Amino acid sequence: MAVQPERFETVGDFLAIRWDDGVESVVSLEELRRNCPCAQCSGETDLTGRVHRVGTQPNFSPASFQVLKWERIGHYAVQAFWADGHETGIFTYGMLRSLGED
Repeated sequence: MAVQPERFETVGDFLAIRWDDGVESVVSLEELRRNCPCAQCSGETDLTGRVHRVGTQPNFSPASFQVLKWERIGHYAVQAFWADGHETGIFTYGMLRSLGED
């Protein structure tokens, strides 16, 4: 099984994660939001690999980078509920780990 977060919490403008292998990651909330994997923010890939935009690119405001709450999704991801109302992005643990290593 892949690494799992033992604990995650918002600390100021960052998401802090302690992984079950002892590694600690810190990712800025702005970086998370700008890398939101949902179809509206990142587009959808068709069978030929082309990315299609579902809607317009988000117009970010200060509320776009504030998280109201986090919810675990199964044993593989967390969902962020942003202060601007956006809540469709699901961040896999692999993605969070990768962003925390950059």
